[in-house]
Amino acid sequence: MNGSIANFSEIGTLKKVLMHRPGDEFLNLTPNTLERLLFDDIPYLKIAQEEHDAYANVLRAEGVEVVYITDLAAEAIEAGGRTVRKKFLEQFIIEAGVTSPKIAKYCFEFLNAIKDTRDMVKKCIAGIDISELKKLGAISGFYATRDTGRMIMDPIPNILFQRDPMATIGNGATLHRMWSTTRTRESIFAEYVFKYHPFYEKTKLYYDRTEPYCIEGGDIEVLSKDVVAIGVSQRTEPDAIAIFAKKLFADKGNNFKYVLAIDIPDERSFMHLDTVMTQVDVDKFAVQDAIMDISTIYEITPGRGGEIEIIEIHQSLQKVLEKYLHLNRVELIKCGNGKRIDAEREQWSDGVNLLCIRPGVVVAYDRNYVTNQALRKHGVKVIEIPSSELSRGRGGSHCMSMALVREEV
Repeated sequence: MNGSIANFSEIGTLKKVLMHRPGDEFLNLTPNTLERLLFDDIPYLKIAQEEHDAYANVLRAEGVEVVYITDLAAEAIEAGGRTVRKKFLEQFIIEAGVTSPKIAKYCFEFLNAIKDTRDMVKKCIAGIDISELKKLGAISGFYATRDTGRMIMDPIPNILFQRDPMATIGNGATLHRMWSTTRTRESIFAEYVFKYHPFYEKTKLYYDRTEPYCIEGGDIEVLSKDVVAIGVSQRTEPDAIAIFAKKLFADKGNNFKYVLAIDIPDERSFMHLDTVMTQVDVDKFAVQDAIMDISTIYEITPGRGGEIEIIEIHQSLQKVLEKYLHLNRVELIKCGNGKRIDAEREQWSDGVNLLCIRPGVVVAYDRNYVTNQALRKHGVKVIEIPSSELSRGRGGSHCMSMALVREEV
């Protein structure tokens, strides 16, 4: 264990966090590609960057070190030298769906010509339009017959949400096979960080993106040194959870005893567990009202011979949280303060998707004022950040961050 990752809760004092500052990938979103790229609207990049910078500065003011995936990926590729840079680009282009050997060659030459590795990584995220290759004379004639506005390599706008491509659990991590094809490439960057970055290359992985089943980080919440909660959702499959649990329990460096698999509806509004439930204090959770009706929860524990045992728990979510966190009472604070219209509106802009900086202190979008006020009434300090553009991506402060280091509660 090299101490590079330490995450045993959702609420311990946050010391280091991974994020992605939005870039030119937003400029390559169009009305015709929104559905395919899993966005509901086109954020205005200038304001989105200002809002994201405001978020990062709030964290820094609270003593949190903010690192960016573009920097870590670039450092990892540089540490590996020319061979790793070549391998990264070839893999990225293939996974971008570039099937023509000729076009793939042009894309490789175009990206490899970007000398600054960080700029190269950012361009991979932004995507490549055919017009860019035409301007350089790299593509012409027969190979240039596509529409000039067509993307040869799609942008990756969802990389804004660093919660999803990987997750940190204890002193290890999971590297994810993403549910949607358009998000597949997001976890490549973390793959190279865990393989080649001098500070992270020894990280133990409890799941790898080469596994056949989908899992995403928004479904994973580390509740304590004993318990990990994970949503069985549209984007996280039961078989993936089983593989993850076996590897987690096999690691004697951690002492996790339980994985709680919470079966949530296969609906867009329940995209991930953290869109309907996040912990905000030792004994408090912000929740969407509908999750309180969830009754299908499975306890997964270590079994014999490296296998796992699974039993269904016939208790309410509140009772389950109280039992496994050893608390007399858990408060569930409802989105929109439990009022239907306020809850539906603020759930749309991720009212309960909150990043806890330390027990009882969270970062939230300013637009979710009803939910924020409800949190304050329950003794939670809410630090608001601007959100007119960031909220268009359908993800809150929790989605946009991945804790790398937290102090123990």
